[in-house]
Amino acid sequence: MKISVILGHPYEKSFNSAISETVVSTLKSNGHTIMFHDLCQERFDPILSDEELVSGISKDALVLQHQQEIKEADGIIVIHPDWWGQPPAILKGWVDRVMRENIAYTFPVGDSGGGLPIGLLKAKAGLVFNTSNTQEERENEVFGDPLQRIWKDCIFAFCGVTVFDRKMFRIIADSTMDERQMWLNQVSDMVKIYFP
Repeated sequence: MKISVILGHPYEKSFNSAISETVVSTLKSNGHTIMFHDLCQERFDPILSDEELVSGISKDALVLQHQQEIKEADGIIVIHPDWWGQPPAILKGWVDRVMRENIAYTFPVGDSGGGLPIGLLKAKAGLVFNTSNTQEERENEVFGDPLQRIWKDCIFAFCGVTVFDRKMFRIIADSTMDERQMWLNQVSDMVKIYFP
């Protein structure tokens, strides 16, 4: 299978990078084709211009590559930290520019965008791995776990990817090497479940 792996973290020695390395090595060992993108290393431009917004067409070669790959992907894995209950800006911009109408979703004929979307992505599953420095109880009780809603409902389900799972690793700032290795093992196990 072709699996799209998207990393949204600016620090190349972050635990998010370690997660992405584990994801890629696990997928390779299972014989999958990997389309890996470290958005910060690629210097992906997250800004959706007025021209691109109105026309629905990008002239950016990297955006066009990402759009083609996301259409071809049999699975999608996204890795990023929890910043203010959201993905980092570069990843939000990736969603804005790549998951566009007629790429990731459409609307019925005659519907100008006010009705229910029709997801176009063929991916069989979407996985998200997050890191956080917020206690789980506080995340759920005070903030309502916004990343779950964003990825599961607002992005993947909207675009037709109905099989979804997400794992949050916390507290990163105080974690030990043993904890991190245990978490990376969990990443590998989860990838194997969805993309054997």
